[in-house]
Amino acid sequence: MSNGSSITEFLLLAFADTRELQLLHFWLFLGIYLAALLGNGLIITAIACDHHLHTPMYFFLLNLSLLDLGSISTTLPKAMDNSLWDNTHISYLGCVAQLFFFAFLITAEFYLLTIMSYDRYVAICKPLHYGTLLGSRACVHMAAAAWGTGLLISLLHTADTFSLPLCQGNTIDQFFCEIPQILKLSCSDSDYLREVGLLLITLLLDFGCFMFILFSYVQIFRVVLRIPSEQGRHKAFSTCLPHLAVISLLISTAMFAHLKPPSISSPTLDLVVSFLYSVVPPAVNPLIYSMRNQEIRDALRKLYEYTLFQH
Repeated sequence: MSNGSSITEFLLLAFADTRELQLLHFWLFLGIYLAALLGNGLIITAIACDHHLHTPMYFFLLNLSLLDLGSISTTLPKAMDNSLWDNTHISYLGCVAQLFFFAFLITAEFYLLTIMSYDRYVAICKPLHYGTLLGSRACVHMAAAAWGTGLLISLLHTADTFSLPLCQGNTIDQFFCEIPQILKLSCSDSDYLREVGLLLITLLLDFGCFMFILFSYVQIFRVVLRIPSEQGRHKAFSTCLPHLAVISLLISTAMFAHLKPPSISSPTLDLVVSFLYSVVPPAVNPLIYSMRNQEIRDALRKLYEYTLFQH
């Protein structure tokens, strides 16, 4: 294969070799996927239907759930299909689409999580300016910036990655199409370095966002620890700690996947780590936010009671 145009399909890495384990993985993935669909769907419905939740924090949470639904739907259905039918093939265009949408959604999610940390910072550290700094127009603009930046970065990476001449076969050591794995198939050093440079610029932007998140939470915890009432501290921590947990899981696993030295790289390790940052956050986000949030639980209960009453 001299270049990418001669490749019509790629071979993805299977989770298991034996038929029994493949079927076990299928049912496990199906359970995770349905849980993610249900959890994120309930959060979206609750926030959309309850006017008490039409605030900046819940507006950003609704966007997060939409991004989670999209990102897990980009990777897991194909993994389920491969496990069920003992198939590792994905078409060239299918691989391009999968890489584009996953990069778009996961990048937009990271920038949205950065915005959400700013929302918590203003709410706790500058409460008197909350309405001014986070008005409805400002919230829409910030969310649109997160989605738009994710789209732009994904377009650049996808176009650059698939313009590389690929001559190292068509086997991808991952359960979905991912930029680092496609780069391994490249046979052009100059083009490879161009995409690596683009990745480094993206990582620098992400590092800037991470530092901003870190700064926001240092300021938040300084203020929270000075709150005299235990109930006040508990309420502040209950809105911040779930957000911090989600960010920590996403950043730590994604950075380990892309920055770990080749000496400790292995297909199994790559598979596990990528599963942790591509599948686990969208599945556990609804649990983290809804189970620890009384307002979400109240909205879901009212929605349930209204549905029962209508029938």
